[in-house]
Amino acid sequence: MTKIAILGAGKAGTSLARVAVEAGYQVDIAASGSADRIGLIIEVLAPGAHPTTAAAAVEGAELVVLALPLHKFKRLDPSLLSGRIVLDIMNYWTPIDGEITEFDDAPEGTSVLVQRSIPGARVVKTLNHIGYHELEEQRRPPGSPDRVALGAVGDDREAVGEVLAFLEGIGFDAIDGGPLANGVAFQPGSPLFGAPSPAARFQELLAEELERARIAA
Repeated sequence: MTKIAILGAGKAGTSLARVAVEAGYQVDIAASGSADRIGLIIEVLAPGAHPTTAAAAVEGAELVVLALPLHKFKRLDPSLLSGRIVLDIMNYWTPIDGEITEFDDAPEGTSVLVQRSIPGARVVKTLNHIGYHELEEQRRPPGSPDRVALGAVGDDREAVGEVLAFLEGIGFDAIDGGPLANGVAFQPGSPLFGAPSPAARFQELLAEELERARIAA
């Protein structure tokens, strides 16, 4: 059974945990506190997932999900993520993160900065452009006429391929959006953000947004 580690036990992390467990993945989930502290939360909000420490969650995991407030990811030990495929599902929200200059001025998107902070990791940006409630509601079996698409971008192409397979496995058409810098098209304010679309429309919107970003640069 493929093991997924989710770092963060908030709404996004627990929603993804429920979806992944139902899709047949082993899910270990960790938060800033002890495993005992989040045990009841996980039992109620993500039954079937296993509360543990970050180090134990990451050990043996094929995919590691960063589901933290963006300003908190730097508290992680970079060596913990070295060599790992890391899904960056985080967004920059000033009411939560405060005003952070490096994120305000990030023309290539915040995931490029995440990759620079954890250089040994294989960062893939995905799942940040769909709401946690939609993540559960929009799942469909392969071939469903109303199946929606999710994108993944990253510079490590093998890592992107693994993430695309995961997205397919949890009920979505998976779109390879290219290099990590293209993740700017998934961020708040873009046409793809919070607007579930079928694969063809997703690809159209992605191309349009990347062209707009290219011209603006």
